[in-house]
Amino acid sequence: MIVEFNSSQRPERRHHLRLAPCAGEAASGRWLSLGCAALGGTGLWQTDRHPLFVFSYLLGSHCSMFLSAVEETEKCAQGGKVRYMSQSKHTEARELMCSGALLFFSHGQQNSAADLSMLVLESLEKAEVEVADELLENLAKLFSLMDPNSPERVAFVSRALKWSSGGSGKLGHPRLHQLLALTLWKEQNYCESRYHFLHSADGEGCAHMLVEYSTSRGFRSEVDMFVAQAVLQFLCLKNKSSASVVFTTYTQKHPSIENGPPFVQPLLNFIWFLLLAVDGRAPLCSCFRGKLTVFTVLCEQYQPSLRRDPMYNEYLDRIGQLFFGVPPKQTSSYGGLLGNLLSSLMGASEQEGEDSQDDSSPIELD
Repeated sequence: MIVEFNSSQRPERRHHLRLAPCAGEAASGRWLSLGCAALGGTGLWQTDRHPLFVFSYLLGSHCSMFLSAVEETEKCAQGGKVRYMSQSKHTEARELMCSGALLFFSHGQQNSAADLSMLVLESLEKAEVEVADELLENLAKLFSLMDPNSPERVAFVSRALKWSSGGSGKLGHPRLHQLLALTLWKEQNYCESRYHFLHSADGEGCAHMLVEYSTSRGFRSEVDMFVAQAVLQFLCLKNKSSASVVFTTYTQKHPSIENGPPFVQPLLNFIWFLLLAVDGRAPLCSCFRGKLTVFTVLCEQYQPSLRRDPMYNEYLDRIGQLFFGVPPKQTSSYGGLLGNLLSSLMGASEQEGEDSQDDSSPIELD
C-alpha cells in the first residue's frame, strides 16, 4: 500500500486521498495522503477524522490508544505548551510513531518517514523526556535511514542534538554524536563524521575512521596532518583522554607510519611531546613554569611543521590558554603566538608564587 505523510505546502498529488486536518492540527498543517489506487478510489476525498487516524489504522490494533493520546494532547494544550495527561500513553504513542517511520522507510517512503521522525522528536521535546541510551539509539536509527541529501535530515539532526543536550547549551550528547559519526563513516562522509567524533568520547573510533580517510582520500605526505588536526581540536575541546587515544591508535594502525615514538614525521613528534606536556609528563614539567617553558620551546622549534596549516597556531593559542596559562591574544611588541608565550614566561614567576598548585592546569576542565 502506498502511504505518504506530508507536511504543509506540499503540492497535492493526483489520485491521492487527502485527509483534512482537524482544528487542533490546522496550525501545523500536516496531512496524510494515501494512494487511491490502493483503496480503490480515484478522486480527492475529505474526512473530518484526525489526520493521524489512517496511519494508526494501518498499524492495526493500536488505533484507539494512539487516537486517545492525540486527543489528550490537544485537550491539554495550555499556555502554548503541550502536556499529556497520561505519560504511559504518550510513550506508547511515540513508540508507535517511531515504528511507523521505520515502516515507511522500509517501503521507500522517505517524506512520510521523515515527517513521522520529526513528530517523534516533537514528542520528546514537549514531554521533556530525559535522555536515555535507548532513545538516542532510536534517533540515530531514524537518522541512518534518511536520505543523506534530504533537507529533512539536516533539520532532524539539529533538533535531535539540541534535545539531547538537555537544555545545557552544549553541542549535544556524546553518545548521540558517536552514533551519528558511525553512520556518516559508513556513508564515507568523512568530514561530517570527524565533526561528530570530535564531540563524542570515542577517540579510538575516530582514529580508525581517520586511518580510512587518509588512506582512501589523502596524500601519503599528509598522513601526519590528519591526526594532528584531530588531536589539536580534541585539546581545544578540553578532551585530553580522547586526544591521547586518537593519536596512539592512529599512529599504531596507519600502514604508512613506522613504529614510534620517535617518528619520521616531525609533526607527529611535536604532537607526541605536546601530549606529554599537557599531561605534565614531559621533561621540566614538574612545575607550572616548567610546563609553560616546554610548551614555548616546542612551538618555537617546530614552527616549520606548524606552518603547514595556518590553523595550527590558532589551535595552539587556545591550548596554551587552557593548559599552560597563556593569556588570550593581545597586541604585543613580539606579536603572534610566540609573543603571547614570551609574555607569559616573563610573568610566570609571579603567577607561580600566587598559585600553589604545581602540576594542575590554571583552568578547571569539565
